[in-house]
Amino acid sequence: MNMTNLPVPDLQNAKSLVQRHYHALAAATPDTVGGILRQSLHPECHWYGMHPFHEQTGPEAIAETFWVPFLNAFSRVQRREDIFFAGLNEMDGFQGQWTCSMGHLMGLFDAPFLNIPATGKMGFLRYAEFNKVDGGQITQSALFVDLLHLMLQAGLNPLRAPQTGVHLVQPGPMTHDGLLHQPQDPTEGTRTLARINHMIGSIDHANAAKEPLIPQEELAQDWNDDMIWWGPAGIGATYTIDRYIAQHQQPFRTGLAGRAFNGHLCRMAEGTYGGFFGWPNLTLSNTGGFMGVPVNEARADMRVVDVYRRDGDKLAENWIFIDMLHFLNMQGVDVLDELTG
Repeated sequence: MNMTNLPVPDLQNAKSLVQRHYHALAAATPDTVGGILRQSLHPECHWYGMHPFHEQTGPEAIAETFWVPFLNAFSRVQRREDIFFAGLNEMDGFQGQWTCSMGHLMGLFDAPFLNIPATGKMGFLRYAEFNKVDGGQITQSALFVDLLHLMLQAGLNPLRAPQTGVHLVQPGPMTHDGLLHQPQDPTEGTRTLARINHMIGSIDHANAAKEPLIPQEELAQDWNDDMIWWGPAGIGATYTIDRYIAQHQQPFRTGLAGRAFNGHLCRMAEGTYGGFFGWPNLTLSNTGGFMGVPVNEARADMRVVDVYRRDGDKLAENWIFIDMLHFLNMQGVDVLDELTG
């Protein structure tokens, strides 16, 4: 469906609801967080969480699965939000209203969390969250957190191979304009979504073509040369098209094969920002050794979030979250269990 001829949505109510929800969560304790979730979430809200949280239904289950353990481990939590936008979901014909928030949940890491030992120091839990708003409530929610990133901060490196990119606490957009609390020009969102869709098509074409473009030419269609790919822990971040090819694309394409694209649950854009998530996005086979895991016969899923900033006609920055623990677990590597050893 072409977004150009659709009526301009009023996304401000959805944004306001989610921001009020975040404000209430800022004061949450393990004892109160369930009640705070009940204020904003539909009683049957479907929640997508990464391994080991997985899918949950309703505020009580969401609280007990993620928020209570997290708030028992982290005190004085701040939501350090770098990106916030809303949009209509292309995956349901531009009917559903969703918001996207990305940044870090920062606090004092004072008690163990999922077998990750406490540090007594500041801890930054990278997150990206998508919320569907319908009838004045959040009816679906997806929370991606980078647990490997937290492990590295705690001095643990459970992976069997070094990252091909670099590990760091990732900043927000270079332009510092990622918090879209005010209405945006709808034509800008249309441009951003079109570029994201063209980029997705370029990847599909490259995978299917008998004589694909060389990687530099393929990427230059959709990316500025000074692109920054803020990859998840286990892969790491990389800068410029050439380094992205060397430090992510080439290891990914040589280590993994049999790529099956499963689609997205939400894909949207507003202003110069856009993003998507899937459940799972991809299913692949580790045929060349990837992230230090030996070749195996498993078909493993990647649940992925991509958040983008467009600069001019092309994409400039990309923040990625992958449910790495789930992907590794499907290949017989239980990272959280190994931490107890």
